[in-house]
Amino acid sequence: MSNNLKGNMIIAQSGGPTVVINQSLVGAVIEAKKHKQIKQIYGSLNGIDGILKERFIDLKKENLAILKKVAFTPCAALGSVRKKPTSEDCVEIFKILQKYDIRYFFYIGGNDSAETANILNENAKKEGYEFRCFHIPKTIDNDLRENDHTPGYGSAAKFVAMAVMGNNLDNKSLPGVKIDVIMGRHAGFLVAAAALGKKRDEDGPHLIYFPEKPFSKEAFLGDVEKVYSKYGRCLVAVSEGISNKEGEPIISQFINETDTHGNVQLSGTGALGDLLSELVKTKLNIGRVRADTFGYLQRSFPGIYSEVDAKEAYEVGEIAVKKAVLEGLDGSIAIKRKQVKSYSVFYEPVPLNKVAKHTRSMPSKFINRAGNYVTQSFIDYALPLIGKLPEVEFLKGVPVDNKK
Repeated sequence: MSNNLKGNMIIAQSGGPTVVINQSLVGAVIEAKKHKQIKQIYGSLNGIDGILKERFIDLKKENLAILKKVAFTPCAALGSVRKKPTSEDCVEIFKILQKYDIRYFFYIGGNDSAETANILNENAKKEGYEFRCFHIPKTIDNDLRENDHTPGYGSAAKFVAMAVMGNNLDNKSLPGVKIDVIMGRHAGFLVAAAALGKKRDEDGPHLIYFPEKPFSKEAFLGDVEKVYSKYGRCLVAVSEGISNKEGEPIISQFINETDTHGNVQLSGTGALGDLLSELVKTKLNIGRVRADTFGYLQRSFPGIYSEVDAKEAYEVGEIAVKKAVLEGLDGSIAIKRKQVKSYSVFYEPVPLNKVAKHTRSMPSKFINRAGNYVTQSFIDYALPLIGKLPEVEFLKGVPVDNKK
């Protein structure tokens, strides 16, 4: 394959936004500007939907100062989309790519986005159209195969850790049962991050529930009752994707809405939190029970980001362009962790079909035997990804003797 393919480039963003998704966009654009093989750099507005509607912007005309600020701005600067192309869409997209002489295509997103990129890439090969196609990884769920972790996860995990730290202090001040519902359809990496700010045994979260383990209402009530009896309070972190032993999401008994990929709609509702809090109130007779659903706050909150996450998000965009232009490759850029004492990673291009469509789950070694908390292995894995957390301190609480 020639490494001197000349033509135009298009880049797009897809799926749920993150705090660092624009780092990947800017990393790719700044790198692309360095290569004479790339004539024009187009940004497609709202993913492949923008390609189908030919809604493009000229990214070569964006100056460096603006791009650097955009990199630190949460959410998709080009707009996002949740759309899986039909065979008819692929035919139309291919015609548009030819029309604009697009030879380099970069799609920032999760496993569904990787699948879209793979479909387009295979279609180009069938038509004999010389084309470089790269998927640039992004997802707060941290569930892409071939990756140690994914851009977006570290920052979202930091938000979750900090939010739960705050909830722990709130729950300590006014004791009761507090339930935090956190994103994660099939993978429990994000809800597990709730444990990263815990300093003392009595600190919350006291219990964490994952999509990987069957959820039992009876076991849940027993766990809460045990913690509440010990501390006089209980802070729970629960994944929105918890399911029963048959694999049916607990929330599906209340909501039947599905997204464009056919998945049960889990976010955007407080139904799961309401269900669990009502369960605790009625079955355990505890008066003060509250629930919060973090929803979309955790994936795009300005000002809370991991420096490691931002750096790596930029680099996967940058490296995707280098691999496409200088080596004539296509695929997905995977983040791999070096097996050394201090935290270090390297980047590796992997075939699109190894990342597309399917997801990975939390390794069993990251979840305790009871299925209601993380292990030290997870803490060691995740702490380097989130960076420094705020420091909190507690009063000694030395009692004063009562006067006689």
